[in-house]
Amino acid sequence: MLTGKSLSRLPALGLIGALAVGLGGCGGLGPDYGGDRDGPGEPRDVSRVPDAVPRVEPLSRGGNPESYVVFGDRYYPLRDSKGFVERGIASWYGRKFHGRNTSNGERYDMYTMSAAHKRLPIPTYVQVTNLENGRKVVVRVNDRGPFHENRVIDLSYAAAARIGMLGKGTALVEIRAIDPRAPTTRVAAAPAQQQPAPLVAVPAPPVPEPAAPTTPAAPRIFLQAGAFSSNDNAERLRDRLKQGLAREVRVIPAMATTGSVLRVQVGPLASVEIADEVTAQLHELGVAQPLVVID
Repeated sequence: MLTGKSLSRLPALGLIGALAVGLGGCGGLGPDYGGDRDGPGEPRDVSRVPDAVPRVEPLSRGGNPESYVVFGDRYYPLRDSKGFVERGIASWYGRKFHGRNTSNGERYDMYTMSAAHKRLPIPTYVQVTNLENGRKVVVRVNDRGPFHENRVIDLSYAAAARIGMLGKGTALVEIRAIDPRAPTTRVAAAPAQQQPAPLVAVPAPPVPEPAAPTTPAAPRIFLQAGAFSSNDNAERLRDRLKQGLAREVRVIPAMATTGSVLRVQVGPLASVEIADEVTAQLHELGVAQPLVVID
């Protein structure tokens, strides 16, 4: 049974052999699926590997089925990534899958800036920001995964190194899709020079004291157990979870497409590992699919 860091590195869909459900093929999961010997392989300096450069590409025929099933869960890939923003926990994958086929038929190269995502169209270019240190990278999504329920994106080894998450194996990130068709911002042309006005002595304004630097608040992990329109239902779930988990549980108002809701969230949780443990406990309490929320 996988635990800890190895659990965060479940491989992407295209790297585990052909799945009979949803994506076609007749193979199984393959002998290496779920193993815990992934890693960087031979040491290599990836500090100079450039970001992926967004460009207009057609959608992959093989990487964008209408839906697919993994471990009994059905996923529906998006047809458009416009305006896509997501926060969650990132993981990474390396030598174990280096050279294997990705979901769109390309070869996975751990030394390039690529990634796997469950729902984004293939290919999609995204900017990934490590919310814990502010480091950013632009990657090209060309694979499906990760299928650990608490992970939102699997980064290549090079991309993970760029944002400083190799040691921990995971990071709290924000994902923003990039539209390669968007026009670049141009600098406005300088206005034509006119006859200079006569100089008038004006006293210099006082120089303000520099503002003290502010440190951004560290991101916090919560697990959302449910959202309700009824305050009674939200309070009932909160009381049950507080008793069953002996942890802080909050109820916060929010807006959804259906109107105002009350979200029941467990946390803050001190680490990804604790979030994984609490997820398992929530399953035992009848919460089937807790949602990771980065606040």
